[in-house]
Amino acid sequence: MDNYNQLVERISSASGVSKEEIDRKVEAKRAKLSGLVSKEGAAQIVAAELGINFEKERMKISELVVGMKKANVVGKVISVSPVRSYSKNGKEGKVANLVIADEASNIKTVLWDTNHISLIENEKIKEGTVIEVSNGQIRNGELHLGSFSDVKISSEKIENVKSDKVFSATKIKDAKVGQGLKTRGVIVQIYEPRYFEVCPECGKKVLDGECKVHGAVQPKRRALMNIVIDDGTDSLRAVLFGEQIYLLGLNEEEVFNVDKFLEKKLDILGEEMIFSGSIRSNALYNTNEFNIEKVEKVDVNALLKELEGK
Repeated sequence: MDNYNQLVERISSASGVSKEEIDRKVEAKRAKLSGLVSKEGAAQIVAAELGINFEKERMKISELVVGMKKANVVGKVISVSPVRSYSKNGKEGKVANLVIADEASNIKTVLWDTNHISLIENEKIKEGTVIEVSNGQIRNGELHLGSFSDVKISSEKIENVKSDKVFSATKIKDAKVGQGLKTRGVIVQIYEPRYFEVCPECGKKVLDGECKVHGAVQPKRRALMNIVIDDGTDSLRAVLFGEQIYLLGLNEEEVFNVDKFLEKKLDILGEEMIFSGSIRSNALYNTNEFNIEKVEKVDVNALLKELEGK
């Protein structure tokens, strides 16, 4: 079930109004606003009009939708990335990323407040810790915690968490920024790989043989590739990095040798595969982009069984 349907079900349960009626109200609200608001956003407006305030309710991770500004959730930390320092507009700061999960889903959580980050630095928050989050903001499919948010260590037990990333099976025409997308599509365009260098120690980008963390290093060469996929409802530009590129049917020589790549390119065009990843907004080109994280061959037998069941 996708986020919109989960939200409608939650509104229906809290208000006693049927899901069909809520869906009609959502479409009417979108029409009144000339389609300038997403279905999820319109659903939140409808919820408020029905007297339902999600800002005071704890939600499951799977129920969080883009645009929520005061999300409350409890989750177990399943991964923690190193705290990073940054400099922007003359200001220095820190940022920390972790992933929290519950029984149904998981979400990348970004901490910007130094008090929250210190909990990681002091190892009060680490893998296996259950945390309670208040007033989080959902942006691009991530849970962001700023100075107005609150993070507490919880005594609750969460055992069987969903550690694999969750992708919604949907169509490209319905995909939204911040959503995890899983779709079966045909590769209709493939572009020459672009290359960059990374640090062999931390994997960060290397410029002129220098890593910001490890200094002078012998960098490793990496590739990224852009393709365009079409699932019959729309087409979408997508990007693949590293090992994901090989899943298209390319070997290392074909990735890093342009002549070999051009020979192989025609074999890949027209291939149908299942792609999973996240939809991001590309500010440079002012368009949406599909960041592919998983590529699978189409299982014809599984598709036949699926069609037989319909």
